[in-house]
Amino acid sequence: MSRKYFGTDGIRGSVGKHPITPEFMLKLGWAAGRVLARGNGGKMVIGKDTRISGYMFESALEAGLTAAGVDILLLGPMPTPAVAYLTRTLHADAGIVISASHNPYGDNGIKFFFGDGSKLPDEVELAIEEELDKPMELVPSSELGKARRVVDAGGRYIEFCKSRFPKSLDLKGLNIVVDCAHGATYHVAPSVLTELGASVHTIGAEPDGLNINVNCGSTHPEVLQHEVVTRGADLGIALDGDGDRVIMVDHEGEVVDGDELIYIIASQPREEKLPGVVGTLMSNLGMEHALQRQGIGFARAGVGDRYVMETLRERGWCLGGESSGHIICLNCTTTGDGIISALQVLGAMVEQGRSLRELKSGMTKYPQTLINVRLSGAFNLAESTLVQQAVSSAERELAERGRVLLRPSGTEPLVRIMVEGEDGEQVGRLARELATVVEQAVGA
Repeated sequence: MSRKYFGTDGIRGSVGKHPITPEFMLKLGWAAGRVLARGNGGKMVIGKDTRISGYMFESALEAGLTAAGVDILLLGPMPTPAVAYLTRTLHADAGIVISASHNPYGDNGIKFFFGDGSKLPDEVELAIEEELDKPMELVPSSELGKARRVVDAGGRYIEFCKSRFPKSLDLKGLNIVVDCAHGATYHVAPSVLTELGASVHTIGAEPDGLNINVNCGSTHPEVLQHEVVTRGADLGIALDGDGDRVIMVDHEGEVVDGDELIYIIASQPREEKLPGVVGTLMSNLGMEHALQRQGIGFARAGVGDRYVMETLRERGWCLGGESSGHIICLNCTTTGDGIISALQVLGAMVEQGRSLRELKSGMTKYPQTLINVRLSGAFNLAESTLVQQAVSSAERELAERGRVLLRPSGTEPLVRIMVEGEDGEQVGRLARELATVVEQAVGA
């Protein structure tokens, strides 16, 4: 069965356009309460990022959940991974995050967690959608749910993050700039780093409901790069609006992306070598080759953290993620967590006595060229002989020194063309040639 509302990461869209409306959120709260908390007697937590529409949707979800007989614990502005953690430790049946992650303030969305802090599988999302199609029935007044605010939610999460850092180490002597993207980490990330001993300068920590992710955070690291160099800091940390992504900046102002961070975490000396790491179809080939040189396996999943998580579970591995900085460390927590991922990298720096720049030097990123070809109608890549012949020709030319990926976009009428290899000029030329062939095939 295809899902009506749920995408690869919950429900997301523009505020005011169905389904991101108060009316829908009211019904969604009721439906989710019936499925996840089994109605009367259940308990769920709600957290949100800092975008202005979060107030409205929090109230609507609260009304729907209480109508289903579910008690609610309100966390206020809180990173997505913090909601996963608090759902688990507060012994709730499920958790809800109101967030559109790295998107602008005009978007919003809903993510769910099970009571163990894991994201919902397809069959549970489908069960919620089935409830959405039913008339909304309130429980008797004597069974309506109640809501209360968890006043120490931030402090609980700060202590959890600190507990994921080796007890024998601290961050004394490190000068760190942290960019909170005017998002949900603004009141926790600086405290975690400061309490571990770092000297911290914070930017992007003055949310006003409208400035989340605006020219800041993991999607816009330019200000962070400037601050690190100007201040002579050891490194910078950039989180996104809901705190589940992180990228870093070394002391010379160069961005260290998710692939490089995963490589650093995987390469950390440990008693038992990691059996493998999960990336995605878009993960840089340089990371794959660098891990293989260390005897660490590598597997590619579809684009999206849910597919990374599925592959991790299938293989019994604990580390994976995407170049965007969505990194999953299952030996530390249950979902992608920007603060905890950053702490794993900082731990490697301190333990090895090496800079971020030195740690990433064991991996050489291969040049990538990405080109989008717009479609005017339906087009099947696999059935185009012209396209398949061009792909085969490009792959033969690259041999083992590169790769080609053509895939339809999941959200737009586009074919995405990616060519990657050791030789940047060759990569660019092959990508342009493939784009020309796809345009011809689409036109035909």
